[in-house]
Amino acid sequence: MRTRRLKVGGRDAVYHCMTRTVNGELLFKDREKEVLRKMIRQVADFCGVEVLTYCIMSNHFHVLVRVPNVDSVSDVELKRRYKVLYPKPTKYQQATADEMFKLLQSGGEDADAIRRKLLARMGDVSEFMKGVKQRFSVWYNRSHQRYGTLWAERFKSVLVEGAGNPLQTMAAYIDLNPVRAGLVNDPKDYRFCGYAEAVVGEVAAKRGLIRIWSDHGAKRIDSALRVHRRLIFGQRASDVQLSEQARGTALKVLEQEDGCLPKSTILRCRVRYFTDGAILGTAEFVRGFSGTLQAERRLKRAPKAHALKGADWGDLAVIQGLRTRVFG
Repeated sequence: MRTRRLKVGGRDAVYHCMTRTVNGELLFKDREKEVLRKMIRQVADFCGVEVLTYCIMSNHFHVLVRVPNVDSVSDVELKRRYKVLYPKPTKYQQATADEMFKLLQSGGEDADAIRRKLLARMGDVSEFMKGVKQRFSVWYNRSHQRYGTLWAERFKSVLVEGAGNPLQTMAAYIDLNPVRAGLVNDPKDYRFCGYAEAVVGEVAAKRGLIRIWSDHGAKRIDSALRVHRRLIFGQRASDVQLSEQARGTALKVLEQEDGCLPKSTILRCRVRYFTDGAILGTAEFVRGFSGTLQAERRLKRAPKAHALKGADWGDLAVIQGLRTRVFG
């Protein structure tokens, strides 16, 4: 589903985006993950979007981004953002930039054309993901004497209600990726995720986590880390003990017996609601996009909001009803 078309009524929009390598190949080691991490931040700055959290794995990455509702950007800011993409420009890149900045300063139709061209690449989740994937593909193929497609498909995206339980639960799900993969027991020990960066004091990561928990009264990073950790680990240690045998039991309870598990436990399973649910939020938020989705997909009836199953999710709902296996 192309969630970029959905409008949010003049408000900022939040998206969870995920993309995989071709054939799911395990291509990314620490060096590649670090380069991709920097590119995600770099392209986000250029596009004017805010990375709330992210996680880079060996064959895919997740990113939770806030896209501000901004109508215009000053020429000074356009120049700054353009330079972000080329911190060490070649002579050709520098000459191109100098000519572009000169035309911006002179005004007229040429300046307007440049502004439109740059602004078309900003404030849009699809342009952000396109920029990240293209730039990383070029670097990866050059660095590994490789040719051809790096990414398997167009990225998946879920529009997320930008506050409260929907936003916080989605962020926790993303941060727990390395735990689900069995790489660590605590996401703070996995360096390529937003939560771990916030723990060690990375400024952008701290800002993202504070924004995620801002409606919870978290104005400082210590309080944001405390409530986020409580969501990740639950109220009791027994909530999150999930060996392979326990995982199998949990999945049987969820899929075959229509059971219910603690949220902190179920977040350690793969939950397709968070990648395939199309829109995640309160039922009221989700229903607000029924008409838009009906028109976009040319459906006879407006889709309904579907409450999440399997845990005490609170007020969470999705618009994409999942008929196949939800948990894994």
